[in-house]
Amino acid sequence: MRILADIIKKEVIDSDMKIIGKVMDVKIDKDTFEVTDLVIKKTGISESMKFNGENVVPMDFVRVIGDKIILKSVDDI
Repeated sequence: MRILADIIKKEVIDSDMKIIGKVMDVKIDKDTFEVTDLVIKKTGISESMKFNGENVVPMDFVRVIGDKIILKSVDDI
C-alpha cells in the first residue's frame, strides 16, 4: 500500500514541536481499510536504554501529515 510507504519512518512531533518518535507501523480497520492508529517508536534515550518505546496514537490525535506528522495539543482534542 502506498500509504504505508508515505507514513512509515516519518518523525512524529507533539504540539510543543518536540520529536517524540517515528512511525513504525499503522493499524488499519479491516472493514473500511482506513488507518485508525499509528504505532510510534520513541527515539532518543529511551530507545538506547531498550525500554519498551512504542506508543499507539489514534488518528484523531493527528493534526497534520506532511514531511513530519504533527499531533494536536490537548486543547484541540
